[in-house]
Amino acid sequence: MADQIPLYPVRSAAAAAHRKRAAYYSAAGPGSGAEWPSSRYQLEDESAHLDEMPLMMSEEGFENDESDYHTLPRARTARRRRGLERFVCGGWKLLCASCCDWLVNICQRKRELKARTVWLGCPEKCEEKHPRNSIKNQKYNIFTFIPGVLYEQFKFFLNLYFLVVSCSQFVPALKIGYLYTYWAPLGFVLAVTIMREAIDEFRRFQRDKEVNSQLYSKLTVRGKVQVKSSDIQVGDLIIVEKNQRIPSDMVFLRTSEKAGSCFIRTDQLDGETDWKLKVAVSCTQRLPALGDLFSISAYVYAQKPQLDIHSFEGTFTREDSDPPIHESLSIENTLWANTIVASGTVIGVVIYTGKETRSVMNTSNPKNKVGLLDLELNQLTKALFVALVALSVVMVTLQGFVGPWYRSLFRFLLLFSYIIPISLRVNLDMGKAAYGWMIMKDESIPGTVVRTSTIPEELGRLVYLLTDKTGTLTQNEMVFKRLHLGTVSYGADTMDEIQGHLRNPCPQMQSQAGGNNASSTPPRKAQSSAPKVRKSVSSRVHEAVKAIALCHNVSPVYESRAGVGGEAEYAEADQDFSDGNRTYQAASPDEVALVQWTESVGLTLVSRDLGSMQLRTPSGQIQTYCILQMFPFTSESKRMGVIVRDESTAEITFYMKGADVAMSSVVQYNDWLEEECGNMAREGLRTLVVAKRALTEEQYQDFESRYSQAKLSIHDRALKVAAVVESLERQMELLCLTGVEDRLQADVRPTLELLRNAGIKIWMLTGDKLETATCIAKSSHLVSRTQDIHIFRPVTNRGEAHLELNAFRRKHDCALVISGDSLEVCLKYYEHELAELACQCPAVVCCRCSPTQKARIAKLLQHHTGKRTCAVGDGGNDVSMIQAADCGIGIEGKEGRQASLAADFSVTQFRHIGRLLMVHGRSSYKRSAALGQFVMHRGLIISTMQAVFSSVFYFASVPLYQGFLMVGYATIYTMFPVFSLVLDQDVKPETAMLYPELYKDLTKGRSLSFKTFLVWVLISIYQGGILMYGALLLFESEFVHVLAISFTALILTELLMVALTIRTWHWLMAVAEVLSLGCYVASLAFLNEYFDVAFITTVTFVWKVSAITMVSCLPLYVLKYLKRKLSPPSYTKLTS
Repeated sequence: MADQIPLYPVRSAAAAAHRKRAAYYSAAGPGSGAEWPSSRYQLEDESAHLDEMPLMMSEEGFENDESDYHTLPRARTARRRRGLERFVCGGWKLLCASCCDWLVNICQRKRELKARTVWLGCPEKCEEKHPRNSIKNQKYNIFTFIPGVLYEQFKFFLNLYFLVVSCSQFVPALKIGYLYTYWAPLGFVLAVTIMREAIDEFRRFQRDKEVNSQLYSKLTVRGKVQVKSSDIQVGDLIIVEKNQRIPSDMVFLRTSEKAGSCFIRTDQLDGETDWKLKVAVSCTQRLPALGDLFSISAYVYAQKPQLDIHSFEGTFTREDSDPPIHESLSIENTLWANTIVASGTVIGVVIYTGKETRSVMNTSNPKNKVGLLDLELNQLTKALFVALVALSVVMVTLQGFVGPWYRSLFRFLLLFSYIIPISLRVNLDMGKAAYGWMIMKDESIPGTVVRTSTIPEELGRLVYLLTDKTGTLTQNEMVFKRLHLGTVSYGADTMDEIQGHLRNPCPQMQSQAGGNNASSTPPRKAQSSAPKVRKSVSSRVHEAVKAIALCHNVSPVYESRAGVGGEAEYAEADQDFSDGNRTYQAASPDEVALVQWTESVGLTLVSRDLGSMQLRTPSGQIQTYCILQMFPFTSESKRMGVIVRDESTAEITFYMKGADVAMSSVVQYNDWLEEECGNMAREGLRTLVVAKRALTEEQYQDFESRYSQAKLSIHDRALKVAAVVESLERQMELLCLTGVEDRLQADVRPTLELLRNAGIKIWMLTGDKLETATCIAKSSHLVSRTQDIHIFRPVTNRGEAHLELNAFRRKHDCALVISGDSLEVCLKYYEHELAELACQCPAVVCCRCSPTQKARIAKLLQHHTGKRTCAVGDGGNDVSMIQAADCGIGIEGKEGRQASLAADFSVTQFRHIGRLLMVHGRSSYKRSAALGQFVMHRGLIISTMQAVFSSVFYFASVPLYQGFLMVGYATIYTMFPVFSLVLDQDVKPETAMLYPELYKDLTKGRSLSFKTFLVWVLISIYQGGILMYGALLLFESEFVHVLAISFTALILTELLMVALTIRTWHWLMAVAEVLSLGCYVASLAFLNEYFDVAFITTVTFVWKVSAITMVSCLPLYVLKYLKRKLSPPSYTKLTS
């Protein structure tokens, strides 16, 4: 019922509201841990009355009864206010979009996704047609390329306007000048754009073709055949070798590994570089030979394709046995596409292909990104168009609507069309290309690649930076740093002491081993008195290291030198355990770091299978342990355990390790654990608490019978199993606390500090566990040491989300840590509220995020704040986020190149982002803003002159300058100096890096706004008026002199204005100025049809041009000097 209730609260009696608030305080207030679950369950029943307890959007709301009902999120009211404006502006866009969507829906109707039955090796038995297994990242095909590119260009008002103006020149009555003066610039812009898009599209096509052409072995009745990745069908049996990419979603049937399991790398899917253990279907793994897969009649029933990469439900059925064999399939029996086989050779049956695979469903379609600067310039061109129409109407009105006035109106529109300069698009596009070249040539950030050349200015406008954790902020290399035993702590420099203790056999252990050889069970007496006797440091070190070496899910792997045939022999127990040939595989890099550390101090894990493991002591003795039970780590329990039996002594021990929050309640009382965990966390170490409990044979047998019973129950299986395991987790002996460091990337801390000082808010979105994410947030200084962290409690329904958001509202200036599941619930019911609260936080950490959730957060920030977002990642799971953000930066790292290929900018290290934004982003934006406005000024000044000329000559719609003069003015005479503004810089790169606060100013968009634009308009009107009136005032007898004087003065004014605008001179700028002036002087000899060459060489011409130019430019130089003195910009204070 809660789903239908709007959040807008309804009035209720004040007493009822007071009662509710009191209930809320008792439930969500501090120190109410015990009451929390009960209040949560009550809430589900009361969710219908939620709105009587409003979600408070102000601090006062907690004290003041009235304000509860009237305080609404700003986001909502702002949206309402913008409603009319959106309706008017967005109407046309909405109409176009809906028509396009309708056409697309008709052309390709979406097929409904259904569950399926897949027969092994029989694709022809499939009831439905499934999509092809091809990867397609192209935006267009051969038919849609030209229309698509043209649509992307002409949806901009500027380009559409020029298309209309150019087409109008085909009408004789409207023809103003030569056709080439209009069509040449437009054709140039389109040609450059089409070529650039074609190159990008061809590269995408080549990358897709490379992936789709990869060859795989397909198992058929006649044996193995080679098949292309794109030709794989649902039902095929595919063989994937070690280190090969899995081409489609499969159910794991068989492996060459003796244990019946294999490891896969999933970094391109979920961003985690941990290896995942996958288990083959036991029915097919037990078959004697590969070919027997065709001799059985079996099928897989698979659920319909879905987004969730962490779950799968299906069944495997073998029909031809008596009775039929049914096996349930879960996520551990699947091999998802784009993961990589890390051990052995696997055979799987294909269940999903192409668009229905998990990896493709979690990837969003790339969008065409348009920079904020381009959108702002588009708005300014609309304002100029309004001015153009207004000016033309004024001219026709003053003319008195004589004759066919509408033709005159259209001719005036064309005459003043230079108000909106087509060279704006050309100059900006060339400028973007220049910025891209400068970024790639910067020696301070080697290896940086610009893949999207249209948005370099975006790097200068960022407010939110969304970053991945694994491989982006961290190297994903774990190093063991600290072992704490309560009374003594060992660091990196004292590990040799531990080696010393291990080399000397522990006296207690020796006596136990000697006394227990005869009997199979350890003495009860020794066990019960153990905790009371103060153990020596040496024995405690022995026990701690042994516990770390046994409690894990790591498997040692020996690379086979004997080829495939020798693999089976090589896995035997009598194999040569050479240390140089051993690598460790595990589901977590922490586990590997711990086992590598025990090896470094002398206790080595030499072999492991599903039922036993062997350790080698420093003296070379092999100890064998039988694995009786294994309790894997889950995000709910936050701990893992193992029950082992020592083969030599028959002792049964339950070892457990986990997060301090989970372990503090199950270990015996101690006074040091909490404090030491805090100390290690502050150092940025990931902590694990290790404990043990010795069990008698009777205790274990009792536990095993209850555990087996719980696993077979149909109802509440998970709860019953957890309850049985918890019966063991009591009064455990605390052995040690370990600290492992996940090494950060080089200079992550100073880079994050730099970005924060630049006013950029950083959000960390990771697929990793909450504890790990929080730990890295602290160690990387994403969250400062003094800052509070609010960990958002797990919520599953609207009521819980409501309470938790209220609790969070009361916190001030604290970082938020939220899990993907809770985020999903909050976004469903309270999107505005969550966005508003989270945006006020100095830092946000989202853990357990799926790829689609990462993209959704990027879109949420864009939608709610209207600010520019940047996404940084290095794995395939970050691609959706990178494509959804306004600007995507990919890092080439261990997780492959998928993210860097999909990104707009690709860097080799995280620290390069600082310079990319502070130096290149800042200067690109400031240069483009200056360039855009200057090009507009160039068009406005000539339009002002045209207006003055027409009004003086009885409002005649006759052009002032014709043919080549207009083309020359926009190109050869002024193009180089104006374009040289892309080399301008206000501060040196070193200063920009030293004072990141300079970047903060850019986010306000002051370099290009209606205010700065208005200033340029006034300058243009002043200068255009002076140039034209001055020339008219000073001309003697012939009209041709007016042209010569005004045009020469115009060219000189433009060159001087460029010099006035430049802040730091570059030698190429001076060359451009001299070259342009030289070109103009040289061309005067050929412009006989426009100018009187005899007059140009006279002194009169020179002094008149000089006087007009002086009047038009000198006041501006004086004003600029005074402004610099009285109100200098922030950067001048740093450089002076």
